[in-house]
Amino acid sequence: MRRNTRKNWDKHRPRRRRAPEKSDRQRDHEANERAKHIVSPSRETKRLLEGIGTPRKTPFKADPFQLEALASLEYEDVLVTAPTGSGKTWIAREKIRRLLDSGRRAWYTSPLKALTNSKYQEFVDEFGVDKVGILTGDRKENSDAPLLVGTTEIYRNQLFDSLRGGIEVSADLVVLDEAHYLADEERGHVWEEAIILTPPRIRLLLLSATIGNAHEFALWLEEIRGVRCGVITGPLKRPVPLRSAALLPDKRLLPLMDDNGRLNSEILQMIERDRER
Repeated sequence: MRRNTRKNWDKHRPRRRRAPEKSDRQRDHEANERAKHIVSPSRETKRLLEGIGTPRKTPFKADPFQLEALASLEYEDVLVTAPTGSGKTWIAREKIRRLLDSGRRAWYTSPLKALTNSKYQEFVDEFGVDKVGILTGDRKENSDAPLLVGTTEIYRNQLFDSLRGGIEVSADLVVLDEAHYLADEERGHVWEEAIILTPPRIRLLLLSATIGNAHEFALWLEEIRGVRCGVITGPLKRPVPLRSAALLPDKRLLPLMDDNGRLNSEILQMIERDRER
């Protein structure tokens, strides 16, 4: 006799209805509501994020230190020390513009290939692809352009080649970005050799945010090159301040430091608990 495996159906028991599928909009709304419940910004977090966004567009006006550096470049080498984001590159760009307009040439050097590629694109957008070339260990494009962008090693190598071939480097200005690399133990000699080998007729513009002994550096440059070197100092503080924060596992964002400049107490407590475990 065959066994009936079907469950007895009770016609008086209400049937379970299948819940309708939720729309994408409903799911996104519920996810956002859960996120709001999990992540509730604190007063410190709101203050940390306050003011972040795209600034209002205003007409550009050069700072006095930028104009002073441009004027000094007419008759001497210039070392510019200013915080990151204060407009050191504008000085180089404006001086290069004036040189290119008068049919002269310039070199822009940086210590890193990534930075060199970034500056190359920036100058191409500014002056046009036909006026800008790039020379790194990986790229060689438009090497006869009036403005060459490359790593400091490549520029130094061109100076060596000019000595061996008896041909002068074709430039009226050389910009040494991140000039503090002169103090680097492994690569500092490259900047030293580039400075020593650059003919005195070529104007030098050195840019750095971290040179502490700028006047001593300038005196050394004058002694090596026989050309006066002016020191231009920008603002003491960053125009765009840095804000440090820590993203916690529960997706909360905490300011790294408190109002007194000490490590956030909640972060300290987490560190202590981790040490105890």
